[in-house]
Amino acid sequence: MWETLKDIGYWLKESISWAAMKKIIYGLILIMLLYYPVGMFLIHKVDASPDFGLEYNSEGSNAVAVSIALIDREVIRNGWVSNDPVFKPGAFLDNMSNYQTGIISAIARFSYELVDQLGRTRGSSAVDPDLQEVSGLLQYAGDIWWWNPSTSLMPVATSEQQYTKAMEQLIVYNERLARGNAVFERRADNLLATLDRISLDLGASSASIDSYIKNGFGCVLDLGADDLFFNVKGQAYAYRLILKGLRKDFAEIIASRDITTSWDEMETSFDSIISMDPFVVSNCEVDGFIFQNHLASEGFYLLRARTQLKEITNILLK
Repeated sequence: MWETLKDIGYWLKESISWAAMKKIIYGLILIMLLYYPVGMFLIHKVDASPDFGLEYNSEGSNAVAVSIALIDREVIRNGWVSNDPVFKPGAFLDNMSNYQTGIISAIARFSYELVDQLGRTRGSSAVDPDLQEVSGLLQYAGDIWWWNPSTSLMPVATSEQQYTKAMEQLIVYNERLARGNAVFERRADNLLATLDRISLDLGASSASIDSYIKNGFGCVLDLGADDLFFNVKGQAYAYRLILKGLRKDFAEIIASRDITTSWDEMETSFDSIISMDPFVVSNCEVDGFIFQNHLASEGFYLLRARTQLKEITNILLK
């Protein structure tokens, strides 16, 4: 065998000149140097289109329809990057990863309300099986690849497989709803409970921002500030679209309770969050002279949107 390897080496030496070999080596090095930056440039997408998925009225639920559209876009069309292994360029796209994770977390939170309130006639009625499965699937961690030797030597379900399955179950539910074979209770108390749940989630995010500003590394060299910033932006973006869908679903209640103006103001606050797109996310002093604190700015509009949500729920209570 050793003689065979020596013969192969001799043949390569005779067949390929050193100059040609250097060109091959340099070419491989160039490819490796370009692979990650070019790949990251082509893959990277932080899409905050303000009216995505809301161009038509769903015969089922508009809020469910936009949730389906968001999962389809982020997981399938844009490609889920949070679980990309290190040999893929997407593994280094932390902003896109956190943005996508924020979107899924908001849809997962909304799915709780579908199971507990919106998707059943009363609290004592049966839980919709499709919605119950969706809620469980969306709790799946976003960084699970098909093979992780630290936890199992056998292949496992990936994050995108679980989220895609959740999307498929949402499609089944919304199609059943359109045919009148599923429940989506358009009552004022259900809308109030859903808005309260969203408000609580936004409150938790504002607390995370406050804690990070106090304890983060600080200023433009804080490499974790952008992770939190884009995670909250993704969350706010998903809620903005879900709330637009709920506005269509509960159009009669919103009109009869005269909360249209308050709803408009709330959407404007969400728009202020999702329109923020700094080149570098800084976590400097909130009263800094040169550099601003992007987390503080995001947190301000987040709290403003939360306050406006509470104003709407107060009106619904009357």
